[in-house]
Amino acid sequence: RNSNPILLFFKLSGNTMLKNLLDTCGAAIGFFTIGFAFAFGGQHHTDTTGTTFIGSSNFLLQGINDNDYAYYIFEFAFAATCATIVAGTLAERCQMAAYLCYSIILTGFIFPVVAHAIWSRNGFLSATNVNPFLGVGAIDFAGGTVVHVTGGATALFASIILGPRKGRFYDARGNPLPKPKPHPGHSVALQMLGTFILWFGWYGFNAGSTLTHSPYLNTGNIAALAAVNTTLSAESGGVAALFTPYLNTGNIAALAAVNTTLSAESGGVAALFTSLFIEERLTGEAKFDLKKLMNGCLGGLVSITAGCAIVEPWAAAVIGLMGGWVYLLSSALLISYRIDDAVDAIPVHLACGMWGTLAVGLLASPARVQNTYRSSNHVGWFYSLGRGSFDAHLLAAQICCILFVIAWVFILMLPFFSWLNYMGWFRSDSLEELVGLDISYHGVQALAGDEIKLEYVEAFNRRRARYHSSNEQLTNGNNRENFNLHQIISRHQEDISFGQEGENEDIIHNEDVNH
Repeated sequence: RNSNPILLFFKLSGNTMLKNLLDTCGAAIGFFTIGFAFAFGGQHHTDTTGTTFIGSSNFLLQGINDNDYAYYIFEFAFAATCATIVAGTLAERCQMAAYLCYSIILTGFIFPVVAHAIWSRNGFLSATNVNPFLGVGAIDFAGGTVVHVTGGATALFASIILGPRKGRFYDARGNPLPKPKPHPGHSVALQMLGTFILWFGWYGFNAGSTLTHSPYLNTGNIAALAAVNTTLSAESGGVAALFTPYLNTGNIAALAAVNTTLSAESGGVAALFTSLFIEERLTGEAKFDLKKLMNGCLGGLVSITAGCAIVEPWAAAVIGLMGGWVYLLSSALLISYRIDDAVDAIPVHLACGMWGTLAVGLLASPARVQNTYRSSNHVGWFYSLGRGSFDAHLLAAQICCILFVIAWVFILMLPFFSWLNYMGWFRSDSLEELVGLDISYHGVQALAGDEIKLEYVEAFNRRRARYHSSNEQLTNGNNRENFNLHQIISRHQEDISFGQEGENEDIIHNEDVNH
C-alpha cells in the first residue's frame, strides 16, 4: 500500500526497492518486540476493561492466545504500511541509517500508541471502549486515521526537515527556480501496475478489517459492503468509473456496476478532468495526466478507508469525489510551499486520510453504525440533521481523533528528525544524490537511460579514493563496493544532461574542495 514508489529515476530504483523491503524488516523488529504490546497488549474481548494510554503486556508476543496470531500478522501489515508512506516521500535523498531508525521507531512506538488509542478496547478514543469518548468514540474502521494520517503526518514533518531534492525548487546556487523542475518516473507501465496492485490490496485491508470486529458482527455482510464502497471510492477519486461497462458478473460486481454508474456521474471525473480543465485554462492545451488519474484513485481509496463499512454506496461515491479534489488541492499547496514529496504521498495519505476521517462524522449511516458498533445514538451529522437534531458528537470525536494523531506525531517525530539532521545522519550529501543512491550506497552499476553525467561519477570516484587513502582505519562498516568506471562509460553512449548545465562544475568543484 505504498504510494507509487516507482515514480522515481532508474538511478534510485534499487535503493527504493531495498527501502521498501526494509519496511517489512524494520516493522517486523519494532512491532514484534514492543509494538504489538503497546498497541493491543492486555486487551480482552470483554466489556470490563478500563481505559489506558498504552498497552503493557504481551511483549515479544508472550502470553497471547493461538487465535491471536492471525490478528497480530494483520496488524503488523498495517504497521509496515504506515512506514512505507514515509519512504515514498523521502525517496532519492534519505540516508539508509536514518531510514531504518525511523522505520523501527514509527512501527515500534508511534503507530502502536495511535492504534491503541483508536482501535484497542482500552483506547481513550476507541468506539469499542466501555465508556467511549463523547459517548461514541472515534470511528476508523480500516485505518484511514491510524495508518494513513499517522504515516502522512510523519512524512510531512520529515520532508520539511529533509528539504527538497536537488534541482526541484532551487538551482545549485540556492536561487529559487521560476517553475519547479519535474522529476518524472521511469516507467508508466510500472506506475499503472503499482496502482492496480494497491487497489487490489485495499480489499484485503478494508474488507478484512471485519476481523477486528468478528466477535459480534455479521462479518460477511460488512466485508461485502466494505469491498463495494472501496471500489466506488477508488473510481470516484480517479476516472476509472468511466470505463466500467465491462464488469465481471457476480453479486458484488452487479451492485458495484450500479454504484459505479453513480460514481461516474458524480465523481469519476474528479482528479483527471479537474486537472484537465485547470491545465486547459492555464495553458490553452488540454492534457490527460495519468499521474493525476492514478493518485486520484489512491486518494479515493484512502478517503473511504475510515468509513468503508459504515456509509452507504452513494456516500462512498461522494467521499471519493471529494477525495480526488482534496488530492489535487493539497498537492498544489505542497508545491506552493516548496515542500518536496517525491510520490505525492502526503496529499494522498495525509490530506485524503483527514478528509475520510471527517467524512465519517458527516455521512455515517445509522443502520450501518448500528450493525457495526451495536449503537446508533450518535451518527453522521447530516443524518442527525435529518432526524431534526444537531447532534455532532461523532463529528467532534473524529476531529479530536485527527488532532490527537497529528499532535502525537509532531511532538515526537519532529524533534527526532531534527536531531538526525543536526547530526548529519538524515540526508545524503549533494554528490551522492546527483550520482544516485544506487551507485553511492549499493555499488550498483548505472543503467542506460540514467540521467547521470560522467563528471559526477568521476568526482565521486575521486572523493572515494581520497577517503580510502587517508582514512583506512575508518573504512570498516563504511566501505562500499567500488565499481568499474569503464563499464559505466560503455553503458552511456551519450552524455545525458541533468538539466543544470551551467551548475555542474560548481557542484563538483564544491564537493572536491569540501572533501
